[in-house]
Amino acid sequence: MMNWFYILAFVLAICLIIIFYLVTKLQRVAEQISIIEDSLGDIKKGNWNRRILVNENDMTKTICYSINDIAINSQTQLIQLKQSEQAYKRLMTSLSHDVKTPLTSLVGYLEAIQKKFVTGEEKEEYIEVALNKAHHLKDFVESLFDWVKLDAKEQVFQLKQSDINELTRDILADWIPTFEENRFDYHIDISDEECLIQLDQNSYMRMVNNLLQNAIAHSKGTKINLKIMEKGEEVIVQISDNGKGISPHDMPHIFDRLYQSDESRSTNGNGLGLAIAKELVHLHKGTIYAENSLSGGTVFMIKLPKAL
Repeated sequence: MMNWFYILAFVLAICLIIIFYLVTKLQRVAEQISIIEDSLGDIKKGNWNRRILVNENDMTKTICYSINDIAINSQTQLIQLKQSEQAYKRLMTSLSHDVKTPLTSLVGYLEAIQKKFVTGEEKEEYIEVALNKAHHLKDFVESLFDWVKLDAKEQVFQLKQSDINELTRDILADWIPTFEENRFDYHIDISDEECLIQLDQNSYMRMVNNLLQNAIAHSKGTKINLKIMEKGEEVIVQISDNGKGISPHDMPHIFDRLYQSDESRSTNGNGLGLAIAKELVHLHKGTIYAENSLSGGTVFMIKLPKAL
């Protein structure tokens, strides 16, 4: 009889322990639900910094972790949105300057011609200046459209296996008259052997063209070197000049869209060429950077993977 009594007492004790454990758990769950409700209320009001502290053994940990992840992701997206809004405000400010200024000047030249304020040779000079300004404005608008398409991820790419050595030689062949016209010597170091790489050919042409145009327009040099090297699983395209180099103040910003140094504002640059080149390189899973050469001038390096 005593044995049954001990067994019954033991079972009751176990039941009480289980009940106590479950009550404790339910109380903890109730506390957690209250905290979750408060946190969701804060997040709903826009407090994306709110986080829910949770123990590893809490039954609600998965829900709490998910809410924290949602808050973190939403906060990140909000920061990116604000940064994008600020960037586009700066873009609009730059556009008002970079479009309005040459357009006003162009209208002024054309009105002078129309109202016959200038005649003879001076009129011809005005026409030539107006035409140059119109071409500059056209190039700027085309570059801007390219950038907008890239930024909106609307650019269509057709990657295919290409011989980067042969493609680069074809690009440079079209540049030789421009080099000679601007009195630039040029040195090309490209292997005759095939170097196959996955490329969107039009995008690669734009990268190289933008870097060459940048060197001619801004370097104030007399020589351009282009070299292609293979290093492990990468192909390196190096374009250098013997010009004045880039100031330490400007170097961190040269790939920013619409960035123009004070000196470059007096030239025909539009502040988009290097930004477009960088975006195209990144879309090829590559990297691009610039540095000043110890011997003078600037070196631009494009590193592209052999296989994407």
